[in-house]
Amino acid sequence: MGITWILVANASAAYLYANYGPKKGLQKLKEFRHDASREKGQYLVSDRPGHNKSLGNGRGAYIPATDPKQHEAQNFACQLARELEQGRIANSYQRLILVVSTPFMGLINSNMGRHVRNMVSDTFEKDYTRTSEKNLTRHLESCIYL
Repeated sequence: MGITWILVANASAAYLYANYGPKKGLQKLKEFRHDASREKGQYLVSDRPGHNKSLGNGRGAYIPATDPKQHEAQNFACQLARELEQGRIANSYQRLILVVSTPFMGLINSNMGRHVRNMVSDTFEKDYTRTSEKNLTRHLESCIYL
């Protein structure tokens, strides 16, 4: 039986666990924090939107294409996807389980490479970042022998 990595994440925190086989339980490998995802949008931008001239006497304000909070969540998803890719390249795991909050799951999936995506055996669209390891193992019993 190979090593299984479990990523438990939301847009502002993530925990990477490993399971080395039956009756081995979970071992926390890494903890990630992204405090910028928790900030209010107004604190993530440096100043007011710029202005642009339009035809005639009117003026308009430039509105960014993405919300600053969404941009920070995208950056965090990229960071986590890179971590999973580096683990795959180093052959650190043979199976991956994703336990990611519903809105953040799409960002994780869009940033993961094809090879990492092929290693995903189970996904849970739940936010268990504040759940204890003991309760987390209960939720994962259906897909892994802990």
